[in-house]
Amino acid sequence: MSKHGGSEVFRITGARQGLTDDVRGRQRRYVISMTVRTLSVIAAAVLWNVERHVAIVALALGILLPYIAVVIANAGRESTPSLPSTFVPTPTRPALEAREAPEDAAAEPPHGRN
Repeated sequence: MSKHGGSEVFRITGARQGLTDDVRGRQRRYVISMTVRTLSVIAAAVLWNVERHVAIVALALGILLPYIAVVIANAGRESTPSLPSTFVPTPTRPALEAREAPEDAAAEPPHGRN
């Protein structure tokens, strides 16, 4: 394993969701919204002569839900998560401390020099 001096390191947790996963999620939300819309229109038709107030609410939901579903489906990709920073700085190595000479060594001349 070689070390690269000065290279940037990225964390995968900071990566955005893949494009295919994003599209699949938006399609799933749209299908769920349209299923709820279909059920609310059917409920409005069935309840029209039984419970008119509930039928009107269900019909209003059936009318408004397609617009809301399209806006949500076309909202685009999510923004990058604000988890830990995607950049991990290179750790700094602590400097070695200078060794102090013992007191006895300072008084004696080095060997071989008299």
